[in-house]
Amino acid sequence: MTAAMPGPPARIADVDALRGCALFGILVVNIGAFATPWFGLGLTDPAFHGGVDRATHFLVALLFETKFYLLFSFLFGYSFTLQMQAATRAGAPFVPRMLRRQAGLWLIGVLHAVILFHGDILTTYAVLGIVLLALHRCGKRPALTLAFVLVSACAAFWAAMAWLQGLQPANGGEQAVAMARQAAAALAAYRGTPASVVTQHLRELSEIWIVLLLVQAPCALAMFLCGLVAGKREMLLHAADYLPLRRRLLWAGALVGLPGAACYAWTSVYVSGQAWQVAGLAVSLATAPLLAGAYLALALAAFARLRDGMLFALLADTGRMALSNYLMQSAICAWLFLAYGARLMGSVSPPGALALAAAIFCLQLPFSRWWLRRHVYGPVEWLLRALTIAAWPRWRRAGSAYL
Repeated sequence: MTAAMPGPPARIADVDALRGCALFGILVVNIGAFATPWFGLGLTDPAFHGGVDRATHFLVALLFETKFYLLFSFLFGYSFTLQMQAATRAGAPFVPRMLRRQAGLWLIGVLHAVILFHGDILTTYAVLGIVLLALHRCGKRPALTLAFVLVSACAAFWAAMAWLQGLQPANGGEQAVAMARQAAAALAAYRGTPASVVTQHLRELSEIWIVLLLVQAPCALAMFLCGLVAGKREMLLHAADYLPLRRRLLWAGALVGLPGAACYAWTSVYVSGQAWQVAGLAVSLATAPLLAGAYLALALAAFARLRDGMLFALLADTGRMALSNYLMQSAICAWLFLAYGARLMGSVSPPGALALAAAIFCLQLPFSRWWLRRHVYGPVEWLLRALTIAAWPRWRRAGSAYL
């Protein structure tokens, strides 16, 4: 039975297009975790340590790492206000709808993390979405203050960890040997069988949760809150009214965000000491929100020029089914790099991985347009909406059978 729902208002195309941009940035980062077992270990893959490889790592760390998931988090908070409006239009209680939605998102995230990619962000979003639900009546100023405190506390914690790490006696040789063994074990598991892939994911999930809790979660929640405030003010619906704010975001990103990103990228790629790498992470945690804000301002300026063009339409369609595309990216990468398919982990250079990310995203652009000309929602969005409203949404567009 199809739910009888009042017709929704026109979508905010800028929100969808921004999601499309964020999807590409997330893919550029995530494909690195599929391509090499050395990802996140603080050491360069010995198979790819040439000048071009390291320069590519630097570029990805400078422009993409720790930035685009923040942009996506901002959009999650903004979309929270759109969910509030949808519940009001439907005359349905908001809290039960969101609890069902977050539970569904968590289940999807668990399957994604175990089968496809241990770096899943959906489970974190699902849990933090409950926190945002508890805070959604918070005033605008308290919400922004809490966001500032979360980012500051997270950066300060990792700065303290860097200082403590610097007090420890140097044991770089032993640590390098241990990391090499860890990378070799991971490579064998990921190239082994589908069962060994799942086992390795479970093993890494038992360790990575602390990183998610102490790195991604505070900053993601901070951006949720910023997005919530922006949504309440309808900033992306009336983007032209906020030109002064967008200019300030650009200046903050250029003067603070970009130097902070350069510090993080340099310590990640060209500095071997762990204490310096952790210090670079602390700098990035403090400044990445400003660079993400500058990306937002740049994208909105570009959209104003491209709004009637094909590229904007493709980005918007891709962002409309962002959850399906995010999972599709992981499925394609899992087939390419893991034991589910081609087993290319450890054999693709950083430039090659970057080129693959661009190729995958370029395929997703027309695919998303093709799908949405025939369907109302992306496939996973349809399922999540069914869980949210506790009814079956419409699947196909009227007349799509003849397209």
